[in-house]
Amino acid sequence: MEAVVNNNEGPILPSKGKKRKWIYAKKPSGKLYNYRQWVGYSLLLFLFAAPFIKIDGNPFLMFNIVERKFSIFGNMFFPQDLHIFVFGMLIIMVGIVLFTAVFGRVWCGWTCPQTIFLELIFRRIEYWIEGDWTQQKKLNEGPNTDARAWKKLLKHTIFILISCFISNIFLAYIIGVDELLNIISDPIDQHLGGFVAIVIFTGLFYAVFAHVREIVCTTICPYGRFQGVLLDDQSMTVAYNVERGEPRGKLSKVKESKNGDCVDCGLCVHVCPTGIDIRNGVQLECVNCTACIDACDEVMQKIGKPSRLIGFYSLGEVEGKKNFKKSYTRQILYSVILVLLTSVFLFLIFNRADIDGSLLRATGSTYQTQPDGRISNLYTIELINKSGKAIPFELKPTDSNYTLQLVNQIDTLTKDGSAKMSFFLITDKKNIDTYKTKTSIQIHSEGKEVNTLKTTFICPPGAKN
Repeated sequence: MEAVVNNNEGPILPSKGKKRKWIYAKKPSGKLYNYRQWVGYSLLLFLFAAPFIKIDGNPFLMFNIVERKFSIFGNMFFPQDLHIFVFGMLIIMVGIVLFTAVFGRVWCGWTCPQTIFLELIFRRIEYWIEGDWTQQKKLNEGPNTDARAWKKLLKHTIFILISCFISNIFLAYIIGVDELLNIISDPIDQHLGGFVAIVIFTGLFYAVFAHVREIVCTTICPYGRFQGVLLDDQSMTVAYNVERGEPRGKLSKVKESKNGDCVDCGLCVHVCPTGIDIRNGVQLECVNCTACIDACDEVMQKIGKPSRLIGFYSLGEVEGKKNFKKSYTRQILYSVILVLLTSVFLFLIFNRADIDGSLLRATGSTYQTQPDGRISNLYTIELINKSGKAIPFELKPTDSNYTLQLVNQIDTLTKDGSAKMSFFLITDKKNIDTYKTKTSIQIHSEGKEVNTLKTTFICPPGAKN
C-alpha cells in the first residue's frame, strides 16, 4: 500500500485513485546536518573505495554469491566458512536492532545507503539545478518551457549517470573489480550477462532515487515497521517537546502570553524528507534524520528561546509517564554485548586455518587386510587454500602407530585452489582395541601444523587378539 504524504499537512491515508503528492523538502542546514554530512560522505568514500582495495591480492570486501566466494578484510571465505559469514551477518542485524532499541531509527537517517544517496547526492543535485523546495514546486507546477525542459533533461541525465556508476560499484562487490573491469573493457557480446546486470541495476537505482524516494522508507522497507516492536520508554528518538511547545502561536510581545515556544512556522515540516509533522507525535515515517531539530533550533535562536524544542528524547519523557527515570544501564549492556560479539567474529576471521577441508572414508569401503597382515582404510580428503597465496603442504597421521600411503601425490595448493586426494591409513592389528577407533590427520605447511581433520579407523572385531 502506497503512503501518500503532503508536505504541509503531514501523512495522508491513501485512498483508491488518489494520486501521490510529491514531497518538496527544504534544503537542510545546521550543526547536526553538518555532522550527518561528515558521516554520510565518509561512508560513501568507504563504499566506493572498498572493492578496489586489495590485501595480499584479495579484495578488501567482496560477496561473490555466484561463485560462492567472499572476501572480508582481505580474507577469503568459502562455503566451508558459512558459519563465520552467517555470524557476521547476525552481528550486523543484532547491532542494528540493539542500536534501534536504544537510539531509535538513527540508522535510517544517518547511515542507511538509501538515505545517504538520496539526501547527500540526488537531492543536492536537484537543489543545484532546480533550486530550493519553493523553486522546485514552482517549476513543476508551471508551464512547459524550454528552460524547464533543459533543467529536467540535465537533472535526469546526471541521475542516470550516477545510477550507472552505483550499479557498477554494486556489481564490483558481487563479482570482484577485476571481472567488472573485464566487462567494461571487453566487447559487449563477451560479457552479455554482466552488461544486462549493469543495465537492470542502473534502471533500478534510477527509479528508486529519482521517483520512488521516500516510499522506500515509509512503505517498502520493513525495518520501519519493526521499530514499534523494538522501542520502549527508555529508547531515544527525535520528538517534539509538547509540554514546552504547546499551545502553538505566533510570537507575542505580551509577557503574560499563554502560548508555548512553538511559533508554528512550519519549518520542521518543510525540511522533513518524508513529509511528516513531528509535532503530531512519534511516527513510523520518521527516519530520525534530525533535519527538523536543526530547523527548529535556528528559529529558537532567532527568537531568544532555548534550543531543542525538537530534540532527542526518550519515549518515557515524550509520553509524560509519571515517576519516569532515565537509565543508561541498557545502553551499556547492549554495547558490551555488541563488543563481545564483534570480538568473537574478528577472532574467527583472523585465526582461521590457512588450509581447510573435509576428510571421509572412501564411499562403500570398510577395511582392507594387507599382505603383511596389517589393516588399512581408504580415505578421500578435499583441501581448499584460504591463505591467499600458493602454499605447500604435507599430510601426517597424528598417531605414530599409523602409516599414511598416498594414492595420488599433490604437495602444493594454488592460490584459492583446491585439491582432492586419496590415501590409505595403515596400522598393525595389535594397535587397535575396538571396531571403530578415533584418529586424525594433520596438515603441515612450511614446517608448521595448520589444521587437523578428525576421522575414524575401522578394524575387524577382535583384531588385537
